[in-house]
Amino acid sequence: MYWTVHLYGGPRRVNHAAIAIGTTIFTFGGYCSGVDYKTFKPIDIHILDTVKFKWWVLNNNDQDSTCIPFQRYGHTAVTLGSKVYLWGGRNDKEVCNTLYCFDTETLKWSTPNVYGTIPMPRDGHSACVIKNQMFIFGGFQENPTQFSQDLYMLDFHTMAWSIVKTNGDPPSHRDFHTATAIGNKMYIFGGRGDNDESRVSGKEVYCPNIYYFDTLTKMWVCPVVYGDKPNGRRSHSAFVHNGFMYIFGGFNRNLDLHYKDIHRYDPIKSTWLKMNPKGTSPCARRRQICLVVNDQVFISGGTSPNYPKTQLQNFRVLNYDFSSHILNQLKDHDDLHVLNLNPSLKDMLLVNVWELLDSQGISPLHLCIPTSLKNDLASVNPSEITEIGSNVMSMDQLD
Repeated sequence: MYWTVHLYGGPRRVNHAAIAIGTTIFTFGGYCSGVDYKTFKPIDIHILDTVKFKWWVLNNNDQDSTCIPFQRYGHTAVTLGSKVYLWGGRNDKEVCNTLYCFDTETLKWSTPNVYGTIPMPRDGHSACVIKNQMFIFGGFQENPTQFSQDLYMLDFHTMAWSIVKTNGDPPSHRDFHTATAIGNKMYIFGGRGDNDESRVSGKEVYCPNIYYFDTLTKMWVCPVVYGDKPNGRRSHSAFVHNGFMYIFGGFNRNLDLHYKDIHRYDPIKSTWLKMNPKGTSPCARRRQICLVVNDQVFISGGTSPNYPKTQLQNFRVLNYDFSSHILNQLKDHDDLHVLNLNPSLKDMLLVNVWELLDSQGISPLHLCIPTSLKNDLASVNPSEITEIGSNVMSMDQLD
């Protein structure tokens, strides 16, 4: 497991949604500091070619705007075949519960007709697909304003929504958790709750337990877990590779910590294992996107404490960043990081050569090697991680 690529200059987005189809990643919406999110302009779409590491922006100016979701954050996106289903989220004026469909072959939006019991508008919920059914759990809803622990299901065959009648004790009311599908089970981890359950008292709770919902038995289970259990957190990422669930990053306000650690959960042995990849990881952050393409994990965007450069350099070797003394300043990221879960010999050599050069203060540009190898070495150079950007916003705007 090696961090192999660090690139900058992509879309600067926070709290966006993304999916991967083949070797292409599509990202939808999100926010960026200094931008007005009280208007209802069409959502933006950025597309990443994961082979060439190139971003481009999709232009939907030729489509009827009534079929296009408005720019938003805190929404979810899932895939079924070549189609993307986007649900929920909000701008600074309105929360949404309209279902939108984006066809990745025609690059057009539509609003499918749906039936049944439609969930209340919300953001910070989770969504995953198991056997042609999309499950929506939790989130933060308005009217009334509260955290949710409801589980809804959309059947893509009938396009009918229903609230799922479950057995067992569900996860507590929460938002900004993750839902990950492994086989017939949906695994829930993390999120922000409140001591007063669904109500908002300001006494936040960060549950460290893992839950799963068995879609065959309709049973919620909180298994006994073993190993190095990660701290509770919200706004982290989760992904699946070879039957294991991984989590990356996140934030815990009670501890004033942003994370950059990676933990792996084995659902068969119910065991957590803290991973220690080689190379230089992204800085600690939350609300990033994180997707697996083949054996590579692509992480982009998110937001972090806006440290002075000297402090960032001191924190490079830590698995978290302290933020208590700078709670009103954050940096939004435009970077792209790649974690190779099955690195080639070349990938491993590049990382080790760069670390050796860095320890001796030698630039790859001064080496007598082919230009292509210099470019490869430059891609694993993490020096820009410590640079401070100009996009800073209030922590209060990110709750």
